[in-house]
Amino acid sequence: MPKQKITKDMVIDAAFSLARTGGMEQLIVKSIARELGCSVQPIYSYCRNMNSLRMDVMERAGSFVRQYLARHTDPDNLFQSTGQAFVRLAREEPHIFRMFILRPRRGISSLDELYRSEADAQTAEAIASRLNISISQAKALHLNMLIYTIGIGTIFSVTDPGISPDEIFSRQETACQAFLTQILKEKEQEDDTE
Repeated sequence: MPKQKITKDMVIDAAFSLARTGGMEQLIVKSIARELGCSVQPIYSYCRNMNSLRMDVMERAGSFVRQYLARHTDPDNLFQSTGQAFVRLAREEPHIFRMFILRPRRGISSLDELYRSEADAQTAEAIASRLNISISQAKALHLNMLIYTIGIGTIFSVTDPGISPDEIFSRQETACQAFLTQILKEKEQEDDTE
């Protein structure tokens, strides 16, 4: 039987599979070689170093998350369904959730820059339309909910046996209402000073 040719994609696939089931700490050359059924040589030949392989795995996790969200969000209720999809992702794929959330983000020095790099402009437009608020208010609400959902999703991904998704969704809704009330109150105060 001819020897199987190991490709870079196969190495990344194997590394992603290991990280998906056991976390990034599972990414060691011997484990990847074992997963592929080969020696460590092909791993070393395709990876400049483990850091570059980790970055490839995190990039794959980002693609996985985008596909997951696309399948699990309701276009008619983009805002709420996206938050709930993130929580489900944290429950179903805790290692991928952590890889996605904890990946390095270069060149970010403000929450506004973080929002622009992470959020889709259509989401703010959908929120503004659905809640009858301005785009800037929608962006502020969306940013607050991103921060809240990432935090609660992280807690959700590390609890065992786990917090009920209904409890998490209820907290998300409560947080959303509190953030929206605050944004509307600030807008009202601005209008009063004019």
